[in-house]
Amino acid sequence: MVEEIFEIIEKEKKRQQNTIELIASENFVSENVLKAQGSILTNKYAEGYPAKRYYGGCVHVDEIENKAIEYVTKLFGVRYANVQPHSGSGANMAVYRALLNPGDKVLSMSLDEGGHLTHGHQMSFSGNDYKFIHYTVEKETCQINYDEVRKLAMKEKPKLILAGASAYSRKIDFAEFRDIARSCGAYLMVDMAHIAGIVAAGLHQNPCKYADVVTTTTHKTLRGPRGGLILTNNEQIIKKVNKTVFPGIQGGPLMHVIAAKAVCFAEAMTDEFIEYQKNVVKNAKVLCDTLKMEGFKIITNGTDNHLILVDVKKSVNLTGKEAEEILDEIGITCNKNMIPNDPTTPFITSGIRLGTAAMTTRGFDQNDFREVGKIIATCLSNNDNKKILDDLKLRVEKILEKHPIYEGVSYE
Repeated sequence: MVEEIFEIIEKEKKRQQNTIELIASENFVSENVLKAQGSILTNKYAEGYPAKRYYGGCVHVDEIENKAIEYVTKLFGVRYANVQPHSGSGANMAVYRALLNPGDKVLSMSLDEGGHLTHGHQMSFSGNDYKFIHYTVEKETCQINYDEVRKLAMKEKPKLILAGASAYSRKIDFAEFRDIARSCGAYLMVDMAHIAGIVAAGLHQNPCKYADVVTTTTHKTLRGPRGGLILTNNEQIIKKVNKTVFPGIQGGPLMHVIAAKAVCFAEAMTDEFIEYQKNVVKNAKVLCDTLKMEGFKIITNGTDNHLILVDVKKSVNLTGKEAEEILDEIGITCNKNMIPNDPTTPFITSGIRLGTAAMTTRGFDQNDFREVGKIIATCLSNNDNKKILDDLKLRVEKILEKHPIYEGVSYE
C-alpha cells in the first residue's frame, strides 16, 4: 500500500518534468528546500514561539525559527515577522482578526478584476466575517485608478485598506495606497503573495516601507515551500498578530516547513536570485509581446511582473476553461482566470493566466519563451487540428529536453 503512494508521487514528478508549467502561483523549489521540508523536523511539536513553548525539547527548533525570522526581516528590511502561518489565507485571516472586529469595513480589489478569494469574496471567510467594499480597475486600461480608490475610501471610511492582487500584471503604487489609507484613517495591509520574490530582488516597490502590515505566501515567485508569512514594523501589531496566529487560529507550527522557509529566505538573498527575478520579468515581457504579435488580447496591454492575463474569448473565441484544457493536451499547464468585466463564471472564465517564474527556474530564457508564445498561439488558433496539435506537443517535448529538473530525486 505504501508503494502505491510513492508510485503516484513519482508520476507527479514526471508530470512536472514533462510539462511547461505556466501557472503563475507555482514554482520549482531547490533541492535544499525539498531536503529541509522532508526532514525529521516533521516529528517535532512546538506550540508557542521561541523560548516560550508549551512543549519540551524545542531548543533546536527554536534556533531554526529564529533563523527564519532573522533571514526574512533582513530580506525585506522589516523589524518583525511571524513565520508560522500554514498558508497565505491563514496569514490574511490572522491579520484581519488581529486588527478588525467582525463586521468592520474593508476596502480591497474585486476578485473578478484581479483580487483574491480572501480579499472579501462572499464564499470566503473574509467576505462572511467582514464587510468588504471593492475597488475595480478602469474599463479601458484594466489598471488601478488611484483617484477612484481614494474617492471610494473617503466615502466608505473603511477600517482597513487591502492592496495586492492575484491576477494583476502591473506594478502597484504602495506609497499612494498609504497616502489614501492615512487620509481616511485606515490601516494599510498589503498582500504581496504573487510578487514577493520580485520585491525581494528590488524590482518592485517594497510594501514593507509603506504598509502597517504585509502578508505573503512563501511559494510563487519567492520560490520556497508552500506556506504563509506576516511582516510589520509595528511592535503593537506584531504582538496582536502573534497572539492571533497562536493560540488564536493555529496550533503547533510546522517546523519542517519553517526550516524550508528559512532555506528559501537565505537563497533569496543571493546574487543568483536577483538575476533570476530579472529573468522572470524579462521572460514575462517576451511571452506577452509574442502573444500580442500573434494577435492575442492582453489585459492591461502588457506586464510589469511575472504574470500575463490573456483574453482568449476575444482572441480566439474560446473560454478560459477550454483554452486550459486544450493547452494541457500538448503539455502546457496554465489556469483559467476571470478578466475584468468577465461575463462568465469563475468555473468557465474568458481568460487564462500565464506566469514565467517556474520555467525561468528551469532555465528557460527569452528565446524559449518566444517559442512558447508561438506554440500557445498556434495551438489555440488551431485547436481542432490534430496534426498541428501533435506537432506542437513534439515542440514542447523538445524544449523541455534542454531544461531537466529534479533528475537526482526519485520516489521509486
